[in-house]
Amino acid sequence: MGFSQALSGLNAAASQLDVVGNNIANSQTVGFKGSSVQFADVYTGAKVGQGVRVSGVLQDFSNGTLESTGRNLDLGINGAGFFRFLQGEQIVYSRNGQLTLTKEGYLENAQGARLTGFPAGVGTGGQPQVLQVPAGGMNASATTGVDATFNLDAESDIITDAFDPADDDTYSYANTATVYDSLGVQHTMTLYFVKTGENEWAVHSAVDGTVDAANTGELRFNSNGTLDEANSTFPDYSFAMNNGADDVTFGINFDGTTQFGQEFDLGSLDQNGYTAGSLVGVTVDDDGNIIGNYANEQSQVLGTLALTNFRNPEGLQPAGDNAWVETGTSGQPLLGLAGTGMFGNVESQALEVSNVDLTSELVDLIIAQRNYQANTQTIKVQDEVLQNAVNLR
Repeated sequence: MGFSQALSGLNAAASQLDVVGNNIANSQTVGFKGSSVQFADVYTGAKVGQGVRVSGVLQDFSNGTLESTGRNLDLGINGAGFFRFLQGEQIVYSRNGQLTLTKEGYLENAQGARLTGFPAGVGTGGQPQVLQVPAGGMNASATTGVDATFNLDAESDIITDAFDPADDDTYSYANTATVYDSLGVQHTMTLYFVKTGENEWAVHSAVDGTVDAANTGELRFNSNGTLDEANSTFPDYSFAMNNGADDVTFGINFDGTTQFGQEFDLGSLDQNGYTAGSLVGVTVDDDGNIIGNYANEQSQVLGTLALTNFRNPEGLQPAGDNAWVETGTSGQPLLGLAGTGMFGNVESQALEVSNVDLTSELVDLIIAQRNYQANTQTIKVQDEVLQNAVNLR
């Protein structure tokens, strides 16, 4: 009679207690994945087994719940995939997206691991790089295009006098907007509409009161009040600057403009110029694009984070600090972008909580405790039987 079976049972139960205890301890750890113990019986050729052994610890990579945090640099993955980080000289993978923006512009987690991806302008091919948000602001951009929609009053009188911006009797309607030169300086653009005939209008443009006399637009309308684009003319207007900026030259797209028997009305007016602006914040969209937001109310993509997946995620080796490293069992990392193929979307202002079911773990804890106690009873009984045998005379 031996004690090997009971001892193996004690060791196996102790391992189960360790795993369950670790799950419970990390029930509030962001991105944590719970584990379970796998057991196997032990035989050495005899009909009576030699006990039990731990054949493996299986990781559960099912998704945890995403909880809103309201913080722009808290990221969660809604679906499959891992964030890819450079920690020291080692590439690690994590589901924990608690990031901060360092003074150097790196997106780091609490352990100093830096998020990797594809910088803007590089493309999404090749090997990901450590992402760095540029410290500089956004340069000014001159207005080169204007999109505008109006309703022009069909009941307006036809005007035959020569156009003079100083005489409001020589035009039917005027409206102003802001445009920008190459230095980001604002200028006032005024559009003057002159009804020149039935369903026909001339469009003059001025910047800071100076009219482009060389270019005049022509709008022609169909009998149902819609714009006859084929027979309308949308010229480029050009204005010389006296502040060292390049000439301001822009075209105007009047698609959607109408002529009905209603008052003059501005539907929309947008232009593509803007002044310079400093970086005021960083956000991440569902596709993993890192968006820089600037004081000039503009935004631009600064890079795209890379996601990674594995043929066998359960084969990843836990490295601590909410991270895993690849192994031969996990297979090589498969790179991709959020929202494509096997990769989930990136949720900003949200974190993935631990996937540990605390109630289930507490039940498992009781079972492991009972298992441990039962094996101690086996040792106790065997000890009593052995003692009785020793006492035989």
